[in-house]
Amino acid sequence: MANKYLIGVDLGTSATKAALYHVDGSLAAEISTDVPIYYPEPGVVEQENEDFYRTAAQCVKTCLVQSGIDPKEVVAIAFDSQMAGVGAIDENYESVSRFDSWLDMRCEPQIKYLEENYGEMITNLTGCPPTCDHGPKILWWKTERPDEYARTAKFVMPGGYVAGKMAGLNADQAFIDYTYIHFSALSNAVEGTWSKEICDAVGVDMGRLPHIVEPWHIVGEVTEEAAKDFGLSPGTLIAAGCGDTAAGALGAGIVQPGMIFDTAGTASVFAGCTDQYAPDIKNRALLTMRSVIPGLWHPLAYIAGGGQALTWFRDQFYNVYRGETQEDQDLYAQLEELAQKAPLGSSDLYFSPHLTGRICPATPEMRGAWVGFSFSHSQEHFYRAVLESVAYEYAYYLNILKELIPKLNLTEARVIGGGAQSNLWNQIKADVLGVPFVRLTRLEFGTWGAAMIAGKAAGIYDDLAQVAYEHATLDGKPVKPDKDNHDRYKIHVNHYIKLQETLATTFRNFSR
Repeated sequence: MANKYLIGVDLGTSATKAALYHVDGSLAAEISTDVPIYYPEPGVVEQENEDFYRTAAQCVKTCLVQSGIDPKEVVAIAFDSQMAGVGAIDENYESVSRFDSWLDMRCEPQIKYLEENYGEMITNLTGCPPTCDHGPKILWWKTERPDEYARTAKFVMPGGYVAGKMAGLNADQAFIDYTYIHFSALSNAVEGTWSKEICDAVGVDMGRLPHIVEPWHIVGEVTEEAAKDFGLSPGTLIAAGCGDTAAGALGAGIVQPGMIFDTAGTASVFAGCTDQYAPDIKNRALLTMRSVIPGLWHPLAYIAGGGQALTWFRDQFYNVYRGETQEDQDLYAQLEELAQKAPLGSSDLYFSPHLTGRICPATPEMRGAWVGFSFSHSQEHFYRAVLESVAYEYAYYLNILKELIPKLNLTEARVIGGGAQSNLWNQIKADVLGVPFVRLTRLEFGTWGAAMIAGKAAGIYDDLAQVAYEHATLDGKPVKPDKDNHDRYKIHVNHYIKLQETLATTFRNFSR
C-alpha cells in the first residue's frame, strides 16, 4: 500500500483537528483551527453545524497542501466528534437550528424528569444515567421549540452532519455509530438499537433518530462539491467514524479487558476496558460506553476540571506567591519538585477537585474544597493534595468497577494528555490504584483512531484491535506501584470517599 493515505478528523468543542496518516501509521501532516462557540444567554451554549463542516474542510485541505500529496492517494476519511450534544437536520440534510452543546444546561428540567420517572430503566438499558445528553435535549426542543422540532427530520452528531454533507446524503440516510448511543438516554446498548420501551415511555418519535451503524460502515463517497471544499478527490470513501472518547481509546490501544485509559487533560477522564456490560445502577457514577471494538466496553467517569485545577493553582497561588504572572510550562516542573517535598497523603490534607460541580455521580451543587489544613501545611502540601485528589477520585471509580466486575484482572493504565508528562503524578496514581502507568510515544490519539476506522472501512486493516495495539508504542518503562505506598494510600482513599459524601450533602443543603 505504498503512497496510500488515511485522514482522521476530530470535531472537538473548541477546535477541529485533521491529520493525514500513511497507512503504516506515520503522520504526514496535521492542522487544527478554532471552532466558534456562542453564549447567547446564561446557561445557553450553542454552535453552528456549518462551522463543523467549514473548519473540517479548511483543515483537511491545508493538510493536503502542506503534505504535497496527490488527493487521489487518500483512500478514506472518518470523523470523530464530541458526544453528548445534539444537532438537528431537515429532510434536505440542512440545519434546523444551532447545535445544542453538551455544555448547554437548558435541559436540566428534562434530566430531572427522566431521572425521577425512568432513571433506573435508562441506566440499565443505555449504560448511562440521565444526564446532559441527547434524550433530555430532544425533549427540551420538543417542549420549548415545537416549530423547530416539527421541522426536524433527524437528530445527528457533528461527525454525522459533516460526513453526511460530504456524501450528499438525505435525511433518511442519516446515521450515528454505536459508540455514541449510551449518551442518547434512548437506546438498548447491548442490542445496539434504539429502545422502543424508552422512546414510547418518554415520548420521543423514533422516526427522528438516525440509523445506528458500525464505526467502519461506509456511509458514502465524497461528492464533486465536497471535493472542492476539502481538496479531496471525488469518490473518496467516507466511514461513519465514532465518538471522540472512543477514538482516543482506540488510538491509545485500549483494546484488551483489564486495561485502563487515563486522559490527564483539562478534564481528568478514567475509563476501563471490559468484555462485560455492567451498568452502574447503584451509584450512577460510571457511564458504560461501547468500544469501537465489538464485544468490548469502556466504563468511564470524569472530573470536569481535574487537570484545570493544576493550572488554577499555578496561576492563583504559585505565581502570586512568587510575584509573577507568566504561564510557563516549566512552572509545572517547579510545582512537581515542590510537591515531592510533601509526604504521602499530604499530612492528612484533602482537596475536592469539583470546582464546577461533580459530574460522576451528578452533583452539580458541589464546589472545590481543602479540608484538614493547619499552620503546619505549606504550598507543597496543598499542591500535592490536588494531585492526590484526582488519584483518589479514580480509586472511587475503580472500586465501583471492581464491584460490578469482580473478576476483572487489571493489567496497566495508559495515560495521555499534558498531565502524562508528570512523573510524580503518574507515580501517585500508580501507587493509589495499584496499577502500572505507562506513557505512549504518540501524541495525537483521536485523529489516529478515526484514521484507523477509515482504514478498516477501506479494507486496509482487518483486525482493528491488533492494529491499534501494535501502533500504540510505549514511551519508556511503566511506572510501577509501590506496594507499601499502595497499602498506606488505602486509608486516605477511604477518608476521601467519606469526605466527598459529606461535602455532597453539605453543598446540597447550601443550594436549597
